[in-house]
Order: sequence, then structure tokens, then C-alpha cells
Amino acid sequence: MKVLSRSKSTGGTSFHDNTITASVNELIAVMGEPSYSGNDGEDKVNFEWEMETEEGEVFTVYDWKEYRPLSRDEQIEWHIGAHSRRIGYSALVELSTALENIFK
Repeated sequence: MKVLSRSKSTGGTSFHDNTITASVNELIAVMGEPSYSGNDGEDKVNFEWEMETEEGEVFTVYDWKEYRPLSRDEQIEWHIGAHSRRIGYSALVELSTALENIFK
């Protein structure tokens, strides 16, 4: 898993029922700083990461409709957006593994 390269776009990604529970700080530890962070609760999304799987497929990780500022240590459910269910699942596996490895 790596940060999205400048030559690729997450345009057209969507939610395919893949979610992961983590905190903002945990996600920052494995994915770096978010691509978007407007943590004021005013929009449908407070934080979003734009990433690539090890295979080079693009995906996003974002909170959805929390409508409140999030504590950086609060555990919430994050959506994974991708171009297909398969890519979303691959991203979920890579992200889950990274979270498990960093917090052993």
C-alpha cells in the first residue's frame, strides 16, 4: 500500500461494502497524513486518504456522514472506495494487515 502517485486519479471510485474500524491516528500511522482533512463536521467527509494497493490499483479511505468533528483517537467505521469490489477488498486486506503489524 502506498500514497497515490500523481499520475493516477481516484475519480470514479465508489463504496463496495468494504469498511474498517480504526482511529484517525491509527490510519495516519499506516497511510500518512490524509489527502483531505476538514474535520469540522460540516461535510459528508472529514478525512480522506487517496492510496494505491501493492498492485497499483487506486482506492480511498474516508469517514462517511459523521456530521461532527472527530477525535483523532476515536474508533469509527471507515469506508473504502474503489473501482470494483475486488479492488476494495484487496485494499481492505492490505490496510488490515498494516494496522495489525504496526500495533503488535
